[in-house]
Amino acid sequence: MIRVGVDVGGTFTDIVLERTRVVGEDEQQVVVTKVPSTPHDQSEGVVAGVLQVCKQAGVGPGDIDVLFHGTTVATNMVIERNGADVGMLTTRGFRDIMHMARHKRPHNFSLQFDVPWQSKPLVKRRNRIPITERLTPPTGEIETPMSEDEVRAAAELFKKRGLDAVIVGFLFSFLNDTHEKRAVEIIKEVMPDAFVCASSEVVNVIREYERFSSTAMNAYIGPKTALYLRSLESRLKKNNITAAVRIMQSNGGISTIDQSASRPIGLLLSGPAGGVIGGRWTGGHSDTSNVITIDIGGTSADISVIQDGQLRTKNPRDSEVAGLPVLAPMIDIDAIGAGGGSIAYVDVGGAFRVGPRSAGAVPGPACYGRGGTEPTVTDAQVALGRLDPKRFLGGDLSIDKDLAEKAIKEHIADPLGLSVTDAALGILKIINNNMALAINANSVAKGIDPRGFTLMGFGGAGPLHSVALAEMIQARDVISPIQPGITAAMGLLVTDLQYEYTRSVLQTLDDADDDAIKRINTIVDELTAEANAQLEADGIEPAARRFKKIMECRYLGQGFELRADMPDGALTQKNKKDVIESFFDVHKEAYGHAFRDQVTEGVTVRVVASAEVDQLTLPELAQGGRANPSEALMYSLDTIFDDGKPTPTPRYDRSKMLKDDTVEGPAIVTQHNSTTIVPPGYTATVLAFGDMRIARV
Repeated sequence: MIRVGVDVGGTFTDIVLERTRVVGEDEQQVVVTKVPSTPHDQSEGVVAGVLQVCKQAGVGPGDIDVLFHGTTVATNMVIERNGADVGMLTTRGFRDIMHMARHKRPHNFSLQFDVPWQSKPLVKRRNRIPITERLTPPTGEIETPMSEDEVRAAAELFKKRGLDAVIVGFLFSFLNDTHEKRAVEIIKEVMPDAFVCASSEVVNVIREYERFSSTAMNAYIGPKTALYLRSLESRLKKNNITAAVRIMQSNGGISTIDQSASRPIGLLLSGPAGGVIGGRWTGGHSDTSNVITIDIGGTSADISVIQDGQLRTKNPRDSEVAGLPVLAPMIDIDAIGAGGGSIAYVDVGGAFRVGPRSAGAVPGPACYGRGGTEPTVTDAQVALGRLDPKRFLGGDLSIDKDLAEKAIKEHIADPLGLSVTDAALGILKIINNNMALAINANSVAKGIDPRGFTLMGFGGAGPLHSVALAEMIQARDVISPIQPGITAAMGLLVTDLQYEYTRSVLQTLDDADDDAIKRINTIVDELTAEANAQLEADGIEPAARRFKKIMECRYLGQGFELRADMPDGALTQKNKKDVIESFFDVHKEAYGHAFRDQVTEGVTVRVVASAEVDQLTLPELAQGGRANPSEALMYSLDTIFDDGKPTPTPRYDRSKMLKDDTVEGPAIVTQHNSTTIVPPGYTATVLAFGDMRIARV
């Protein structure tokens, strides 16, 4: 079995190939590589990387069985606002729901602020057309039949305007989707080539604004995402890569190309999710269950917390992308514009700033010699001697220290009256402070004490910053994964196939009678049947299928809900108390208290269907136990740490280090895809599978 994981970043595309051991054949093989990303068409970089890793591994492209892919196509579309032109049909009188939203003010005391749902709407007002129809709660009875003539006329108008996608969002459709389904049928008759979806298909839950916004997001990214996935599929086949393709989802599961193309909203955190999964896997074979992960690439830093080996899922109130609510299951990940390509500059007020603007892959940092002239975080690392020009990407990419120093001098040092060294140290201090604040927002602000956690930095730039960040947040210690720059790609090979199905219930649990309990069980059974049908289509054997039931609950009268576990079997009058208690526990964890005498309301039922896939495994390293092993020592170069003084610092080849080997700082450990810094006062110890734990002496 040959499996390949491909993670596309803003600067580099990371690839890992695993060839599992077959009796009578060679031992298991794991090969990793990096290639420059191709922002104009990600599929080019993906295929180039796959062909390169196959060449390195000595296997044919046609021998790959499964290809797992994490992509930023959908995310970039939202950030750059270059998605589809979307039309919308909605219940008469509710045309402006998308504009009014929830009346949130980003800055309560400012008269000048921007709200993205108004300044950059996913659906322009002129393309939001009201339709005569009405359903009534709580049963979804039809009060006013839908005007099919109005729907057809609206579709004809959308066709005339050349719109790429259309959504249907009717009031109370989560109770009865009859009108939405019929409207979709009519639109497809008129616009057979358009991307069409109904809110009841995308997020079948209460809250019309969030439901409409999420459906609009699905349609906004739908046409281009589907085009990319089909283009990728075609390009792979042209290069004799006939492997089954699986796409990473925002919730940490994987899905098929067909499912991802029809419901692309699940891909909005596709890229970052792989890193968190890879971080959990690394923590697992490093005997570390409490981990704060930070994935630092060329453009962004993605932060998440893993507690007791469990991933955290975002609450519905927090699930947003680019300031817009998205009611899709997502791993709790915070992203900021901080990475190796982040540009340092002096603003108009004379302040020294770094990021969020990035040099990206093209032209890249000044030291790349590709036309970039602005100083970046990578340039600062080069100027301080922390990155070796002749060893960058194992020597595959030549970098120029003189160009890095020139950019820093012209843009930072001279304007601020600093030396190049102080300016470079300043760049790192600012970017580290930005990332530390973001880590605290994802941990301390949510009740997590970093002092009981290990900081795991990965991505190409992660191990360059890990120790400094750990000091700032007072983390227990640091882990540098065995392949830091490829951790997100490796995460693709250790995740499961996973789908989530939801339905609103709106039922107080404390006084739920037998009929209410029966209704909830019926909903659970219907969702489970949908999940089984999808897993059946994916070829998953019944014995390998797993189901988890969740009820999103709130105190009666609250605005938003939290996830509570449901019992494995049917809900009963007896075990409904377990759901209530689970909600209390989650509420106390999130807010520090629980009102156990208050009424609990179930809002949404969620069925999570999953199936395990073969997990990436690594061989255990041979025993070493050597201190500063001479076998791994390459050379020594002057390196500048926080004291600003050049210090002779040995370089170690990570591939030649064995289990229980130790390296005393100052030292730098190099490998093809990343560089790990061990500052003075710290010691790095190689763990059983090649990960390194770095701790203060």
